[in-house]
Amino acid sequence: MKILIVEDEKKVAKFLQQGLMEEHYTVEVSHDGEDGARLATSGNFDLLILDILLPKKDGLSILKEVRSKKISVPVIMLTAKSAIEDKVEGLDSGADDYLTKPFAFAELLARVRSLLRRGSNEKSTVLRVSDLLLDIVAHKAKRGEKVIELTAKEYALLEYFMRNVNRVLTRTIISEHIWNYNFDTGTNVIDVYINHLRSKVDDSFEKKLIHTVRGVGYVMKDEG
Repeated sequence: MKILIVEDEKKVAKFLQQGLMEEHYTVEVSHDGEDGARLATSGNFDLLILDILLPKKDGLSILKEVRSKKISVPVIMLTAKSAIEDKVEGLDSGADDYLTKPFAFAELLARVRSLLRRGSNEKSTVLRVSDLLLDIVAHKAKRGEKVIELTAKEYALLEYFMRNVNRVLTRTIISEHIWNYNFDTGTNVIDVYINHLRSKVDDSFEKKLIHTVRGVGYVMKDEG
């Protein structure tokens, strides 16, 4: 799952990013409203966390722009304001939840999980490709009877592959989704991570799921 945080207080944003990444989420951060709006309306995120008071464009304006484009991504609003009218305005504008600063990270995490789970109600919370299973709520992977231990980045890669089975993913697409738009695609970091993931997912099994498309990228194949 990929989460966007739009928060101008850099210490707060870094704290939230680190905490969510430790929970195996892929997290991108923006520190101003204009850039945040560009990212939020890209359709590349599974959940948005928006501060209300932002430079250049406020969080409510971002929210309204997202909803005007018919993007149904869950949105949590953050604010130092505690007035009932502010919460009502946020919820009426299409927010799914609301947290007033200061708040406990555990509470934010619980609300993130709740919204992502709610968004998954219409579809299975377990991804399956061949005999590979990924529980996107419990963040656990298993192939056959083998439990697969994954780092945060490996988990994010595996989930992305399983959500795009039989689709060739270029290194640029992978870097934008798993890392961020400023990632240096000239490095071999992506290849290193995919090799680590492949060793955990494929090495003990006759049927290989992750394949290299030479000169292009990678693909997870499910051929029945």
